[in-house]
Amino acid sequence: MAEAEPLVENWRRRFDASAAAGIPAHVTVLFPFLDVELISAAVIGDLTTLIAGHDSFTVRFDESGRFPDVLYLAPTPDQPLRALTESIATRWPEAPPYGGQFAEVIPHLTVAHGQPSRIFGEVELADRLPVTATISSVSLFVSDGQCSRCHANFPMLGASSNTPPRQPGSVSIHNS
Repeated sequence: MAEAEPLVENWRRRFDASAAAGIPAHVTVLFPFLDVELISAAVIGDLTTLIAGHDSFTVRFDESGRFPDVLYLAPTPDQPLRALTESIATRWPEAPPYGGQFAEVIPHLTVAHGQPSRIFGEVELADRLPVTATISSVSLFVSDGQCSRCHANFPMLGASSNTPPRQPGSVSIHNS
């Protein structure tokens, strides 16, 4: 999510291991996804078709929130992100969001993760919000256990569109 990167890049590099692993600022659609050896041409084809049926949309990050060990930016609206998660998780029930750990999946852009709560107080974001982003694709990231890389990008074309997306904004799916 290039629009948010200038705001969160330094904080993520210091306080979010996914940044060090090579994953840019993003809102996760589904994690964990299939193991990399299960990501076949058929899976890529199914993802292409499924994601192409979703319309691109614009989100606004105008406030931060917290989970017990996460500081994040909250996207508004979050319903299009929830719909993406639901559609992918429905197609691959063997890969429930966050391993089925949570009753509700809350879309968010992680700024800091796994840090003491006092660190969250050090992260200064409010004076630089809001940030607006147009989401027009979903990226599939795969990991070798240490580094992550983008394996594929899937444009969101909308149910009746045959035109490519307008902006390069993206959300992501991760395998581990």
